[in-house]
Parts: sequence; structure tokens; C-alpha cells
Amino acid sequence: MGEVTEYVAGLHEPARSSIEGVYFIAREVVPDAEEGRSYGMPALRYAGKPLLAVMEATAHIGLYPFSPAVIDGAADLLEGFDRTKGTIRFTPEHPLPEEAVRRLVSLRRDEIDAASGRRRA
Repeated sequence: MGEVTEYVAGLHEPARSSIEGVYFIAREVVPDAEEGRSYGMPALRYAGKPLLAVMEATAHIGLYPFSPAVIDGAADLLEGFDRTKGTIRFTPEHPLPEEAVRRLVSLRRDEIDAASGRRRA
């Protein structure tokens, strides 16, 4: 099992379904993302760089796109969600919209590609 799969398997509902849903969308957007660790968290990685981590906390779920610019780039879709330069907080009762997750993952993928000189086909 990979780091993300193992982490999610150990969660309880309703956090498990919420976190699984975010990772499912992320894998649709970036099918070649791999499971690993980044900053001590189970995370999806792309081209050797951290793409996204989603972790349960005491009172919320945190999504970490590893980039303040990515959070800024999706700000219009994140109204009503608590966020800092590195984290977006949500709950199973108030999940992130699919469109927001797709944009966050796409922006991060594009940021990684640009930094490494990769071009999307």
C-alpha cells in the first residue's frame, strides 16, 4: 500500500469519505501522481514534487497544495473557507467544491511543470 492509501484506510467516517473524494479528484486531474510523503504528511507527488496532501485535524480537514500562489489562484472558489497561505480548512459537512479541488490541483501541476521546464501536451 502507498502512503496515502494507508493513511486513508485508517480514518473513520465521515472524514474518510471526504478525504478520499479529494484524492480521487486529484488523481483524475493528474493521473500520473504517485503516493509518497511531503513535509511529513502522506501526499500525492508529481514529477518528484509535492502536489497535494489532505489530513484530518481535530476540528477540520486540511488541504495542503504546497503553494501560496495556488491558493491565491483559486481564491474565488474558496469563499467561506478558512485558509492561510499554506492551508485550506474544510469539514465533511462543508466540503470543498469539486471545481475548487480541480483548479487547485491543476494550478499546482502547472506550477510544477513550469518550474521544471515541462510542457503539457
